[in-house]
Amino acid sequence: MVEIVYWSGTGNTEAMAQEIDAAVKAAGADVETVLFDDTDADTVASKDVILLGCPAMGAEELEETVVEPFMEDLLPKLSGKKVGLFGSYGWGTGEWMDTWEQRVKDAGATVIGTAIVNETPNNSEECAMLGKAAAQA
Repeated sequence: MVEIVYWSGTGNTEAMAQEIDAAVKAAGADVETVLFDDTDADTVASKDVILLGCPAMGAEELEETVVEPFMEDLLPKLSGKKVGLFGSYGWGTGEWMDTWEQRVKDAGATVIGTAIVNETPNNSEECAMLGKAAAQA
């Protein structure tokens, strides 16, 4: 079972979650897609493969009122897990994704892939690749 958990401010990261969900299904795996607000760290950590989505915010950081507190709860539970990360950005260089990826690796997880899209995704190859990687993980 692949668990996709995301937060979206403008709808771009939500669109990415939908594209990744479709790619997971197309590759033959079961998937559940939920918002960070609609789940908890224990539930997410119980899944085989976890995909987390958040756009770049502020000075290239995670959303601070929902996603960052969730990550603080989840990180200690990620050791040995297979995790993918995704999100959109409108400025900067993608530094938030590099930082997020390192935090997940430092928690002991295996990062199976990342997908970042500038602004609005439209049948993003990165989303399709992340969904396929999750289905095969």
